[in-house]
Amino acid sequence: MSEAILDPNLPIIDPHHHLWDRTTLLGQLPPPRHGFEQIVRRAPRYLLDELLADMGRGHNVIATVYMECGAFYRPTGPVEMKPLGEIEAVNGLAAIADSGVYGPAKPCAGIVGHADLTGGADVRSLLEAQIAASSRFRGIRHSASHDPDSDVLGPLVRQPAGLYRDAKFREGFAQLAPLGLSFDAWLLEPQLSDLIDLARAFPDTRIILDHVGTPLGIASYTGRREERFSIWRDNIRSLAECPNVSVKLGGLAMVFPGFESCLADAPASYEQLAQEWGPYLETSIEAFGVDRGMFESNFPVDILSCSYATLWNAFKHFAAGYSDSEKAALFSGTAAKIYRLSL
Repeated sequence: MSEAILDPNLPIIDPHHHLWDRTTLLGQLPPPRHGFEQIVRRAPRYLLDELLADMGRGHNVIATVYMECGAFYRPTGPVEMKPLGEIEAVNGLAAIADSGVYGPAKPCAGIVGHADLTGGADVRSLLEAQIAASSRFRGIRHSASHDPDSDVLGPLVRQPAGLYRDAKFREGFAQLAPLGLSFDAWLLEPQLSDLIDLARAFPDTRIILDHVGTPLGIASYTGRREERFSIWRDNIRSLAECPNVSVKLGGLAMVFPGFESCLADAPASYEQLAQEWGPYLETSIEAFGVDRGMFESNFPVDILSCSYATLWNAFKHFAAGYSDSEKAALFSGTAAKIYRLSL
């Protein structure tokens, strides 16, 4: 039985979702040993139709922000320019939705792409091309996620340790603020000190921390999530002292925190999800305030724990005690401000 939609008229801007078509990977996947393989099996295709279907499941999702995921890259040309294809493809899907054929909502009203900042100052040519490719382009994400235990990230092991402290990376990072671009950061909880250092070094660059810093409770961190909560909390509070940093409140349905709801045999209720995620959401909001915090879906990745409708019910259940103005900020206002959306 589907759950009733809580507070169905509350406007939502979903500031973090992906689009992809990975159906060709299905026959190539190894036996599932990590959440990545499960995501592809559960959502091999997630394009405009699937996104619009989720947006139409009862919540008042008025707009979204697309987050890079390595999809739709150009197949030819200079390697450093291939991410431009992602902007071009998503911009085209957003333009289709803007026609109004599918209703008034604005999927992909903002687009966050990728650029390899380790290219240093030379990355500026790609950034300028991305700006030219779409008026919806808002910034880039260059993930730094790394852990000495390779079982934490599984097939997502891609980055060396200390990426955000690398001199060449920072040379590329320095190109963002002059172009008015923001930076989304995905890294793991033990790496938060790297982002704190980066934010302090570049106070004029707008930085968004994805997934409340990705707490860990799998692989060598199994059974240690609560033990590490105070370490995470202290780093979140230090990061929040940087006024140029905002936080996305979500991503906790991923495999990394190791909550019971993830990959459970029976889908969790929104009450269970709100209880599991609550300490991380509450601590982040207390540190950053509602004007620098925004709920996110992280779909279709978060399909490992719940449906799109249940996820937003969980956030609404958690936020039931907040004032109307606080809810307006957390569910739409902060996202519109940070990603400069005119709706």
